[in-house]
Amino acid sequence: MRLIAVLLLSLVLLAAKVEAGEVVVAPPGPTSVCPVCGMFVAKYPEWVAAVVFKDGHTHYFDGAKDLFKFMRDIAGYAPGHGSGEIAIVAVTDYYGVKTLDARGAFFVVGSDVLGPMGHELVPLASKADADEFMADHKGKRILTFDQIGAELLKNLDKGGVK
Repeated sequence: MRLIAVLLLSLVLLAAKVEAGEVVVAPPGPTSVCPVCGMFVAKYPEWVAAVVFKDGHTHYFDGAKDLFKFMRDIAGYAPGHGSGEIAIVAVTDYYGVKTLDARGAFFVVGSDVLGPMGHELVPLASKADADEFMADHKGKRILTFDQIGAELLKNLDKGGVK
């Protein structure tokens, strides 16, 4: 019985510390353009997202929403590259303004915070940060990388999520 209690406590402590790891991605240059919307990305450093391919080729985005659109149609936006060639998928943490591994980040949708392209997926490093952001900014849902689908992206473009 005591072993079960210790294991459960360990799981709770580990779960409380789950957060996206920081990754190193060169910042976008002044002429870096989002392949999805055509905006100059360097103007919005607090929203920058990136996909770095194994060959070093990097695409920058003016927010996580356009990053996810890109991920759904890599062949259309980056001919000659495929999902198997991706080395890093990165987003910028809203609170820490640091570059995170998008696959481990938490994304809040439906908040009162708008990005460069309007309603946005707001990336956060930890579940605790996402919970805090939800409370402070009237967010609707917290999602993980694998939970973000085409319908959600369309709804964000149409003015948000319900």
